[in-house]
Amino acid sequence: MSIWFVTGASRGLGAEITRAALERGHSVIATARDASAVREAYPHEPDGLLAVTADVTDPAQLTAAVQAGLARFGRIDVVVNNAGYGLVGAVEEVPDEAARALFDVNVFGVLNTLRATLPTLRAQRSGHVLTIGSVAGFAAAPAAGLYGASKFAVEGISEALHGELAPLGVRVTIIEPGGFRTDFLSGSSLRIEPATIADYTEGSGPVREGLVHYDGRQPGDPVKAAKAIVDVTETAEPPLRLQLGADAVERVEAKLDLVGRELDQWRHVALSTAL
Repeated sequence: MSIWFVTGASRGLGAEITRAALERGHSVIATARDASAVREAYPHEPDGLLAVTADVTDPAQLTAAVQAGLARFGRIDVVVNNAGYGLVGAVEEVPDEAARALFDVNVFGVLNTLRATLPTLRAQRSGHVLTIGSVAGFAAAPAAGLYGASKFAVEGISEALHGELAPLGVRVTIIEPGGFRTDFLSGSSLRIEPATIADYTEGSGPVREGLVHYDGRQPGDPVKAAKAIVDVTETAEPPLRLQLGADAVERVEAKLDLVGRELDQWRHVALSTAL
């Protein structure tokens, strides 16, 4: 049995991960901006569930949540950085305030969670950090540049963290989901920048319009995604990256192909710059 620490556990994929871990016999320190939202999902709160209020933008709340979890369970084995939200708008359309608010949650929220939990994992010389990224953090799309940038940042942090923690026995995996049928595209998890610039109608307009119709039609099953995420923590050698969904696999393969072709095409220029 493992002890899980999950952020953003009240709904969406975070709730499904929490449920899947509990059903597997693990215990979960389930955090959300309001713990009552977690308890509502489990009116008969299981013995293995500890619902704690913790906003990832508040380091003190995260530290308190970790301490509450340690007091209850004595250790933390799996940390799931799940809290986050989406933002739609062409890069130039997104104002500074909206961009910084996004990064406060999606990037600095991850850093805050790591600072709160890693001392425990390091002391144990064991554990597994799972960060819920996105296929958009590997292959960005028009109208999702800032969201993609936040997930690209998380990828960079996690890739470095993988090398830093491996000698200490702590594993790191980035989860790169495609479209899953959660509430992510609803108003509670996705913010659409209202101001538009006419010149970007062709470049980002189709994505803006498509997301409205895509909600509720995503191809991925979040229950199956949660099961796969729990499964990967039980493997001897988990991957650094785990794509979820055929659409995620397709986008990653397309980018790898593009990067490979451009690298070959411009290799002579790259190599010509040596002293």
